[in-house]
Amino acid sequence: MKKLTTLVTFLIAANLFAVGVNTEKSQVEWLGKKVTGEHKGTIKIKSGELEMKDGELSGGKIVIDMTTINTTDLEGEWKTKLDNHLKAADFFDTSKHETANLVVTKVEKAGKDKYKVTGDLTIKKITKPVSFEVKKSKGMFKGSLTFDRTKFDVKYKSGSFFEGLGDKMIYDDVNLTFSLATK
Repeated sequence: MKKLTTLVTFLIAANLFAVGVNTEKSQVEWLGKKVTGEHKGTIKIKSGELEMKDGELSGGKIVIDMTTINTTDLEGEWKTKLDNHLKAADFFDTSKHETANLVVTKVEKAGKDKYKVTGDLTIKKITKPVSFEVKKSKGMFKGSLTFDRTKFDVKYKSGSFFEGLGDKMIYDDVNLTFSLATK
């Protein structure tokens, strides 16, 4: 009990606390491009918390539910095919890797309500560093980050690994745009 009291006292003195992410009001949108166009969709946040110190963002962790990958620019049979393919072994293999994580390792103030964030992104149990900007607006933390899918063993129709794909090539970069609401 004494250790818990000491920890609580320390956190209050440092004005450091964690705020839960409201998974119902938060959203993540993805965008993937290929030679002949692009596809976009959503993916749900399973859980998360943001660390705050003196009213400023100082850290956090977000867990993404990879099984919820959803294509929003297609309908019917083509939507079902793409959703299932994105969940399959040659893409994100969600039967083996149900979640992806982003752990914030560093936050720097970049202006009024703006932050430069560095973190570790884990997809398919592979962790790579990422950097991106976040802006706090009307109680939401908004931003976008781009990652190279091939660094996470998602090589399907990548021009970096396969020759002769022509107009079937899919670009390596995937963009995630997010809005995180707190509880």
